[in-house]
Amino acid sequence: MSASAAGATHPTYGNWRRPRRAGLGPLGLVGTVVVFGGLVLTLLISLISLVAALAALVPLGLMLLPLMVRTQDGRNLYQLVAVRVGWIRRKAKGAHVYASGPLSRRPGGRFRPPGLLGKVRMAEGHDAYGRPFGVLHHPDRNLYTIVLGCEPDGGSLVDPDQVDVWVASWGDWLARLSHEPQLKGATVVVETAPDPGTRLALEVLPQISDDAPAVARAVMEEVVQSYPAASSEMHTYIALTYGIPDGRKRGTQEIVTDLAIRIPGLLNGLVGAGGGSASPLSAEQIAEVTRVAYDPAVAPDVLTARASAGGTGLEWEDAGPMAAVESVGAYHHDSGVSRTWMLTLAPRGTVSSSVLRNMLEPAPGIRRKRVALLYRPIDPATSARIVEADRRAAQFMATSGRGMIQARAASEMRAAEQTASEEASGAGLVEFSLMVTATVDSADQLPDATAILRNLQASARVSMRPADRMQAAAFTCTLPLGILPWEHVLLPRELQEAL
Repeated sequence: MSASAAGATHPTYGNWRRPRRAGLGPLGLVGTVVVFGGLVLTLLISLISLVAALAALVPLGLMLLPLMVRTQDGRNLYQLVAVRVGWIRRKAKGAHVYASGPLSRRPGGRFRPPGLLGKVRMAEGHDAYGRPFGVLHHPDRNLYTIVLGCEPDGGSLVDPDQVDVWVASWGDWLARLSHEPQLKGATVVVETAPDPGTRLALEVLPQISDDAPAVARAVMEEVVQSYPAASSEMHTYIALTYGIPDGRKRGTQEIVTDLAIRIPGLLNGLVGAGGGSASPLSAEQIAEVTRVAYDPAVAPDVLTARASAGGTGLEWEDAGPMAAVESVGAYHHDSGVSRTWMLTLAPRGTVSSSVLRNMLEPAPGIRRKRVALLYRPIDPATSARIVEADRRAAQFMATSGRGMIQARAASEMRAAEQTASEEASGAGLVEFSLMVTATVDSADQLPDATAILRNLQASARVSMRPADRMQAAAFTCTLPLGILPWEHVLLPRELQEAL
């Protein structure tokens, strides 16, 4: 992210770039290798028979055609077909339906979270200040996740200079993540929901004196009933997921101790970036967040238990839904129906620091909304290679094109040069994406929620698409539980980039 020098009072930010794909045009590296290999093979066959050589070109062209047709976010036809085939297979096996509890076939009779969270285990430790924090262990990928909660100060009635300092501090905090040993990714989740009024009632009603006048009592009771209708609650969570070096065997307790040492430094960076009061989430709090996401109707009960008893006593094994059904465009779970959108195109040009404000604020007509920013920090050595390769590719395009193509390539070259200069001066390189989940009470409310989200996307200058045929996995990715999409794929990430 780079600040523009257009004005000192209203700086702008931008220069988000996708690394250029290796290969010829839209073919990618694999397609380019297939093209040259096929041409060599065709030439060899033509020495024997011209007809056979022409016949070999037909399947080669049919195989390369899907690689040349791509969507706005860079997916080719093979990837689109793979999503549909995966959905058909899951539906044929009944994997799109989930049931838990004592009357289900699940062993243990408890309400474990479904899908990608089905095998996750919970551990707990204490940091240097004695605060408890939960650690989610993903055994399939041998990853460990901690969750930090914070109360951001917000931008209302704040001087622009202070906002600029917060943005710079946030960029510095993200850059430092690339130096975190074995950090695989980070997820920032901003969750908003209408205020049920539970906390206000528990705070005000017990304070009313028995000898209070009837008018005063009626006024206070009316405030408790009417005020929550115009207010909302907002929570911000940051999930950090760590891996283990290859070839090393470390126990869970050793991992927990290592993470406990890192937490104070991470929290200090968040406070400096405008995160407000920040602290790690305990295992019980993580379970409560998960339980409310799958069953929004229990949110008032959870708040009541926290205020009256100091906690719910909820365990991770009981944080999942009783039943969940995935469809093509929605995810039905207990008392809610959710739809998730994924980023396809970041804002082009420059934007202000408040570009996502409307998307992050509560939206009328939506029961709960989660905006998740997913970050994949890149280590300095890899960053230098990516930036230099992108710079060389931009220079080649700028010197080989003509007319409008050359003008656009020249703009790309300037952006690549700026990125290379910032990386050389110590800035971090981070890959990011955006996902939004809207939860409503019934499927009939989904069209209205979809219209609201489209308007919010337009105000944020981002392009998004529904996560059709993978709504359950996308819903899980927007929870602050450390599910990183690039860590849960069948093909290696390097091979996917080559496609």
